[in-house]
Amino acid sequence: MFPKNRARVFLALWIGVLTAVPAWGHSLSGRVVKVLDGDTIVVLDAVLNENKVRLLGIDAPEKKQAFGSASKTSLSELVFGKEVRVEYKKRDRYGRILGKVIYQGKDINLEQIRSGLAWHYKQYQREQAFEERQSYATAEDKARELKIGLWQQPTPIPPWASRHTKHKEIARP
Repeated sequence: MFPKNRARVFLALWIGVLTAVPAWGHSLSGRVVKVLDGDTIVVLDAVLNENKVRLLGIDAPEKKQAFGSASKTSLSELVFGKEVRVEYKKRDRYGRILGKVIYQGKDINLEQIRSGLAWHYKQYQREQAFEERQSYATAEDKARELKIGLWQQPTPIPPWASRHTKHKEIARP
């Protein structure tokens, strides 16, 4: 082979390797045994380890917020007791898996946004693939426009603002 052909072969092989690598780094499969709130579940894997999973790209109302209970109920109806796949790249500082939950080919994270029971968590959108960022943002815009779920409220308070206020109250002397 000539040097020119070697470069082409190398380039073709390299492109093949890059396209064969999944966009997500890891995958976990198992049964959802707990739904903690509208964006956190526990998945029991094949070796009976409980894995706490925080749904990436969304933030659901806190339990004591308006629609907090509805968000948890929605997520329960979507995945509790069901076999799911979780695609993820990393864990958060609490050891939870940050991932996209898939059930029967459906992106459950996206379903929570479509139902108006979670925000697209734009603060962490850079951790999502471009297409997911776009679809999550579009789903939130549509839910807002149609006043679905929490968007029925005149001024819904995002969970991150609620948590921030809660922490400020605790810190007061």
